[in-house]
Amino acid sequence: MGFIWNSNSPQETEALGKTIAATLKGGEVIALYGGMGMGKTAFTRGVAEGLGILGGVSSPTFALVHEYAGGRLPLYHFDMYRVTSWDDLYSTGFFDYLDTDAVLVIEWSENIDGALPEKKILISVERGEGEEQRIFHVEGVDI
Repeated sequence: MGFIWNSNSPQETEALGKTIAATLKGGEVIALYGGMGMGKTAFTRGVAEGLGILGGVSSPTFALVHEYAGGRLPLYHFDMYRVTSWDDLYSTGFFDYLDTDAVLVIEWSENIDGALPEKKILISVERGEGEEQRIFHVEGVDI
């Protein structure tokens, strides 16, 4: 169960997020893997829009988590770039968020791989041939 999505722009990346959002029922964890500038935040903007959340979505690099409400499901957007230990992870409150009906989108999931639930939507992103081309490998959901 999975697919590959080729994106040539931030708008196409957001469209992937919107498409996946249409399948969500609540409680899903979307684990994003990929380096800086790969479109993880653009993808999350699409998920938020697909859930009907109004307003801007920004990277939670320094806040660690941004909470968005007002859509058909709440969205918690994590950035685990600076999380390097279990103590760091516990301090984010991450485990408390897992027991909700919200959608969790986690950037830099590679930093907390051992803490992610077994059931998740796993998305790895790599740079394509063009400057803005990104290739998304999606597992755990079909569209």
